[in-house]
Amino acid sequence: MAAKWAQKTVVVPAHRRGCHLITPKILREIEGDLAGFKCGLAHFFLQHTSASLTINENYDSDVQADTETFLNRIVPEGHDAPWKHTMEGPDDMPAHIKSSMFGCALTIPITDGRLNMGTWQGIWLCEHRDHASPRKIGASPDQMGARYPHMFLILLLLHGANAASNAPAGPKWQTLSGRPPQVIARGGFSGLFPDSSQFAYQFALSTSLPDVVLFCDLQFSSDGMGFCKTGLLLDNSTTVSETFPKMQKTYKVHGEDVLGWFSLEFTADQLAQNVTLIQNIFSRPSTFDGALGMYMLDDVVELHPPQIWLNVQYNSFFLENKLSSEDYILALPKEFSFTYISSTEIEFLKSLGGKLKKGKTKFIFRFLNENVIEPSTKKTYGELLKDLKSIKEFAAGILVPKTYIWPLNKDLYLSPPTSLVKDAHALGLEVYAAGFANDIPLSYNYSYDPSAEYLQFIDNQEFSVDGVLTDFPPTASGAVACLAHSKGNPLPPPGSKYESFTIMMSFVSLSSSSSSTYSPSTNLEDIRPLIITHNGASGMFAGSTDLAYEQAIKDAADIIDCSVRMSKDGVAFCMHSADLSITTTAATAFVSKASTVQEIQNKSGIYSFDLSWSEIQTLKPEILSPFAQAGLKRNPAVKNAGRFMTLPQFLDMAKASNVSGILVDIEDAPYLAKRGLGVVEAVSSALTKAGYDKETKQQVYIQSEDSSVLSAFKKFSGFKRVLNLEVEISGASKPSVDDVKKYADAVRIHRGSVAQINGYFMTHFTSTVSSFQAANLSVFVGVLKNEFMNLGFDFFADPTVEIVTYSSAVLADGLVTDYPATAASYFRSPCSDMSLNLSYSILPAQPGALVNLAAPGALAPAAGPAPLLEPTDVVDPPLPPVKAVITADAPAPTGAADNTTSAAGSNAGRNGILGAAAAVALLSLGFLH
Repeated sequence: MAAKWAQKTVVVPAHRRGCHLITPKILREIEGDLAGFKCGLAHFFLQHTSASLTINENYDSDVQADTETFLNRIVPEGHDAPWKHTMEGPDDMPAHIKSSMFGCALTIPITDGRLNMGTWQGIWLCEHRDHASPRKIGASPDQMGARYPHMFLILLLLHGANAASNAPAGPKWQTLSGRPPQVIARGGFSGLFPDSSQFAYQFALSTSLPDVVLFCDLQFSSDGMGFCKTGLLLDNSTTVSETFPKMQKTYKVHGEDVLGWFSLEFTADQLAQNVTLIQNIFSRPSTFDGALGMYMLDDVVELHPPQIWLNVQYNSFFLENKLSSEDYILALPKEFSFTYISSTEIEFLKSLGGKLKKGKTKFIFRFLNENVIEPSTKKTYGELLKDLKSIKEFAAGILVPKTYIWPLNKDLYLSPPTSLVKDAHALGLEVYAAGFANDIPLSYNYSYDPSAEYLQFIDNQEFSVDGVLTDFPPTASGAVACLAHSKGNPLPPPGSKYESFTIMMSFVSLSSSSSSTYSPSTNLEDIRPLIITHNGASGMFAGSTDLAYEQAIKDAADIIDCSVRMSKDGVAFCMHSADLSITTTAATAFVSKASTVQEIQNKSGIYSFDLSWSEIQTLKPEILSPFAQAGLKRNPAVKNAGRFMTLPQFLDMAKASNVSGILVDIEDAPYLAKRGLGVVEAVSSALTKAGYDKETKQQVYIQSEDSSVLSAFKKFSGFKRVLNLEVEISGASKPSVDDVKKYADAVRIHRGSVAQINGYFMTHFTSTVSSFQAANLSVFVGVLKNEFMNLGFDFFADPTVEIVTYSSAVLADGLVTDYPATAASYFRSPCSDMSLNLSYSILPAQPGALVNLAAPGALAPAAGPAPLLEPTDVVDPPLPPVKAVITADAPAPTGAADNTTSAAGSNAGRNGILGAAAAVALLSLGFLH
C-alpha cells in the first residue's frame, strides 16, 4: 500500500526563557490529522535557531527548571564568556549552542490515531533567549531582541488510507453536543493536593483526559492581581493566619459580617512570598501543606492546559472594594484564552458578554443553593431555575449543584431525577454538575464507588450532563473514557497470570511497499484475575446471607465464598465470624452467652458453638460497616435483611448459578475438635453429598490458615487448596515457599503485604506476590473495600485504581472483595483490555510517585518492613481428634478459664510472626484488612 502524507504548520505563541510543555497545544492542532491512521511516524521540525525541541517529563515542572539551570551552567553567557557572536546580546550565541544540543526535530511513532509516547513523556519547547513574557508579545518585529511566534513544520508520514483503531467505536452521548462530557478539575486535582496549587493543576493535566478543563476560582490581591483559590477566606486553606496573625478583618459579604483573612488585604508580592497553601479537608493528605505557594492566573495559563474555566464567584464583593473582575478580564492579553467563564451573578455575565470579543468562550451561569438570593435580580436561585429561558439570553449553559439533578431523600438514597437536564437541553443550554468528590459520603445507592456516581449523571437512559466539576479528575476521566456505556459488555474470562508489554518497531519508506509495524502478541487469553467474594456481596447486604450471595452472583462474581461456622448441635453454616455479635443481633438476644475464648479472639464474644442452630435462626443478620464510626454506614435500609445459609444450602445455590467456583473457608478447626465439633468432616461430607467431589464445571477452593486442615483435603484431587496468610508480610523466604507448596495451590495475602507503606503512601511493591508466583502458586489479594478510608492516597480514594493496581501492576490471580460489582465494572470496560491502544486508560498506582514529592521531614520516619514469611509460620501441628460429646445438653463454657492452654499448641508456630506483625498492622488506616 502506498505511503500517505499529511503536512501542516503550527504556530506556537512566544514563551519566556526556559523549557515549556506544549503537548496539549500540538495535539489540539493535529488531532484531526492523526485520528484516521493506525500506524506511522510524526516528524516535528522547529524553524528556529535559538530554540529547540525535546521529549521529557510531562508532570513535574521542576524538571524543566532544573534543565534550564543545567544548560545555563554548561553554556555560560556574559562579558566573560568566550563567544564572538553577540550582536543580539549576551544570550545570542549561547542560545544557538543550546539549540544544537537538543536539536530542532523530533520523530514520534503513531499508533491507532495517537502519538505513542510514554505515560510521563511530553513535548518540550525550549526557548533559549531572553524576551518579554507571553502577555507582552506585541513588540515590533524589527525590534532588537524581540521574539516571533515559533513556527512548527509538522510532517506526518502515515501508512494506510483509513486504518481503523482497534479501540471500540465511540458511543453516542446524550450531551447537548453529542460529545463526551467534560471533566472539569476544581482547583486542579484538589482531592490530593492543596486546592489551586501547582501540583494540583499539573497532576490534573497528567492524570486526566487529554481535554481536561482546569477550573480557576478568581480572587484578587489588593493591587489587583488575579489568582486562583476556592473560597473567599484564606483562613483554612493557607498559612496566612500564622504569617499575618494581626491581619484578620471583618467585611460585609452578601449583607452579612464575615470575620477572617481576605486576599484584598494583601499585595500579590505579600501573598506570593509569605503565604503557602494547605489542605483544608482533613481526610486528605496534609503531606504537601506549606510546600506550595499561591498560584496566579498567569501561572495556570503558562501550563498551556487544553481548556481553562474561569469562575467569578465574588464579583460584587470585590467591586464594592474597588476591584473589578470585568476590567481585569478585559485587560488580559489575547493569549489568555478561556473556554468557559462562569459567575453566580447575572449582571456580570451580561455586561462582560457584551464586551468580551472572544467567540469561543462560553458563558455559564452558576447556581448556588436554591434559597440563596442572586444579587442582580434579588430572586432566589430556586426561582431563577424555573425560568431557564431567560438564562439562555446571556449564557450558553448552567453549572448547578448535583442535587439539582439527582436529589437525595432524608435517608441519603436517590430520589427520582428532576427534569432539569432535559429542560435545559431543549432550550439549547448545556448543564454542568458540581459537587463531586471521592472522599465525601455519597448516596447509599453508589455503594461508596465514586465512579458509579459519575455514571448516574452521564450514562443513564434518559440524559447526560455536559460536564462534571470534580476534586478528583482522574476518577471522572475513567468514568467517561472507560466505564460509561460498558455495563452491557460481556465479562472477559478470568485467568491466572498475564503479561502486559508492548514492543513497537516502525519501518517507514518513501517507496510504496515497505511500511509496517511489528507488535508481538501478548498473552490475552488470561485476561484478568478472579473476582472472589468476601462473605458474598457483603458491602451491599449482611454478609453470608442469601441476599448477599444472590447479589454477588448478579454482580458477576467468579467465586462465591462461605466461611464455615459450627453451631452447638453440629450444623455447618456460613458466617463472617464465629463471634455472632459482629454480624447478627446476638448481642441483644443472647448477652448471657458472652464469653472469652482466647483461641478465637482476645475479647468477649457470643460464639456460634455456644448456640444451637434453632437459637441462631431466631437472630437477624446485621450488615457489617467497618467504617461506621466515621459516618460511612453500609446500605442501612437493608441492614437486617436476608436469611442465614447452611453449608448445604450455600452449595445448592452455587450449583444452580453460573459462578465459576466456590471457596470454602475453614477456621478454628483445632479448637472446634476439642469442643466435639468436626468442621473438617462436616465440610467434606457436605461437599461430597452435593456432588462437588466429582464436579467438573465449578472449581472448589478450600481455604484455611491451618496447614493441617489443607492436608485433610488433599484426598480431593479436583479441589484447590488456599493457605490464608492473615498477617502482613514483606515477602517469603525460599524455605517457606517450598513448605507452602506442600500444602497449597494458592495463597491469600493481606493487602498490606503487597506494598511497603509510609504515612498512607506506598513506597514500593514488596516481593511477596512474585515470590509465590515464581513457585507456581496463585496469589489472591484481599480484602478490597470501596470506602475511601480503606484506600491509601496513591489510589486517589478510588477503589477502581486499587483494582487496576492489583490486576495490571501486581498481577494478582484473584481479588477478594466486599464489592464484586466494582471489580466487574472495570473488567467489562475497554480499559481492562491490554490489547487496546486507547487514548486514555485508568492507570495503576505507582509506588513512590507521591511520597517522593513530599518535602523532607513532611512524613514521620517510616516503620520497619513487615517480617518475612518463614517455615515456622506455615506448618501447623496435626489436627486433634474430635472429642466425643457426652450429652447434647452439655453446658457451654462461660469464660476463658479452660481455654487458655490450647492456643500454645495450635498456634505456636505463628507466635513469632504475629508479634512482629502487630505494629505493622497499625501502620495505615488505608490498608486495613
